[in-house]
Amino acid sequence: MCTITPVSVTVGANRIVPTIAIPHPLGNPALSKEDEYNLRKHLVEKALIALQTPVDGQKVFE
Repeated sequence: MCTITPVSVTVGANRIVPTIAIPHPLGNPALSKEDEYNLRKHLVEKALIALQTPVDGQKVFE
């Protein structure tokens, strides 16, 4: 999980899950408590799917 995907690509990460922003990678303080919870849940679910997905080389999970 990263905020700047080009850096992850450059260093050779094989599974890359883009996140929100540098100061708040797994959230958005402008959202309501419920919406932020749903956003975080979605990002973590996406990361878990990325870990379960076989990859050959690099893959960005949009």
